[in-house]
Amino acid sequence: MAIRVTLDRILLERRMSLTDLSEKVGVTLANLSILKTGKAKAIRFSTLNALCRVLECQPGELLGYEPSEDDAELESADATAD
Repeated sequence: MAIRVTLDRILLERRMSLTDLSEKVGVTLANLSILKTGKAKAIRFSTLNALCRVLECQPGELLGYEPSEDDAELESADATAD
């Protein structure tokens, strides 16, 4: 997936554990772990809002876009469909 989650970097900068974040945000440790490892398929805006509030950051600091091979294939398919 082309969306990259940088939660681990922000936690390191804030010197906060995933367990502490889980308690402060009210999201299970398992769900935060899925998000942190990049295995999440989606995130609720309410969760993103809570993360930004607790970590004092902007959504763009938690999420980034890196084009992947899948994106190039989709782009190529879109171009041939036109």
